[in-house]
Amino acid sequence: MEAGGPRRRLVHLDLKGAPPRASYLAEVLPLLRALGATGLLLEYEDTFPYAGPLGPLRAPHAYSPGEVRAVLSQARAQGLEVVPLVQTFGHMEFVLKHKEFAHLREVKAFPNALNPHKEESRALVRAMIDQVMALHEDLKWFHIGCDEVYYLGEGEESKQWLQQQDNTPEKLCLSHIKAVASCVALSYPTVTPIVWDDMLRGMSEETLAESGVPQLVQPMIWDYAADLDVEGKVHLIEKYRRCGFSKVWFASAFKGATGVNQSLTLIGHHLKNHLQWLEVASNSPADVLEGIALTGWQRYDHFSVLCELLPVAIPSLAVCLQALKNGGYSEKIKENVEKLLGMSNLETDTFMRYVTGWFSPYHRKRRIIHPIIMHHFQPDAVSLLSKWNAVVQDLQAAMEQVFHKCTVEEWMEENVHPSLQKLQQVVDDLDKAIKAQN
Repeated sequence: MEAGGPRRRLVHLDLKGAPPRASYLAEVLPLLRALGATGLLLEYEDTFPYAGPLGPLRAPHAYSPGEVRAVLSQARAQGLEVVPLVQTFGHMEFVLKHKEFAHLREVKAFPNALNPHKEESRALVRAMIDQVMALHEDLKWFHIGCDEVYYLGEGEESKQWLQQQDNTPEKLCLSHIKAVASCVALSYPTVTPIVWDDMLRGMSEETLAESGVPQLVQPMIWDYAADLDVEGKVHLIEKYRRCGFSKVWFASAFKGATGVNQSLTLIGHHLKNHLQWLEVASNSPADVLEGIALTGWQRYDHFSVLCELLPVAIPSLAVCLQALKNGGYSEKIKENVEKLLGMSNLETDTFMRYVTGWFSPYHRKRRIIHPIIMHHFQPDAVSLLSKWNAVVQDLQAAMEQVFHKCTVEEWMEENVHPSLQKLQQVVDDLDKAIKAQN
């Protein structure tokens, strides 16, 4: 092991929102490698080129098979190990929202969770895994998701099943995970399934051990908090070991974990999260940790808004990867990150913000304005508006190099237009207030 850091460091690319163009990914992979990544956790969701009966899952901007192959061979050329992630239980909105698959929902009204009782559900999951496997070579791990299976046990078939003696929602959950993992083990004996651990955390050792799941999967323990409970995690790892799990993964976050509509990445928060995970690693047996995935969520789920875009979060990713690689963070490492990114004065704890307290909606409605403020503020507001309009044009052009039009439109509408309209309104109101005073 390197200086205290996990030796496998997977960067998670969450492609269910703002999937970068394949050409951008090609440019970013060598940087990821230089920053200290050893692999990728690729969450394709609706951007995978599903075919045949699974065709409806493909988003209009999905990658082509050729693009996927190109990205995978570029990753291989960089020495980056690829671990695909396919949701097989919860977070299945991208499948179950389609009329063709709606009958496989656990609860009729909600497209999030798969009904684990139907043979057809298992066939669907198998088909998805097979198509993704077919485009990948030499996989060692395959992530089958299984986090946040909301409403499990609330479907009609589940309610009946749960009335039988000794049946519990936990057993229902474990039996589906076992079915999916067994199907992977059977068809792909050299590939180890990984699962998110949140559905397993609260289960008793006995329940977990008896299920047979620990022999089939490796849990990925996720916690994105800046103040994560190190001791609690160390105990959880011990518990998983006792149940029969041979190895565990950690999952931290370099973006997309501080607010559903966050637009700038709070580097300080994410750095602290990684330093906490390093503490957990140094307090756990060296042979238990398989690696860590640095997650970079792009949406909290299929139907939520975009959070920070990948290019904006590269400095955060750089800081976090370097901290993991070096087993900590220091001024020297910060300088190294700045060198690698070609930027000076990397700020980890600040955003530039200014708030206007002198010209509130109340003032504006009544056109009351302090003459001094007006004198200083009006030219500032006008020049800010024109600068901002120019920046927005540049931003749009830059974004179109990295993203498809639909992403650019969504992001602009969510993050740029409302503020721009507000600023335009301030300028208009200032003009009126000045006229009123003259």
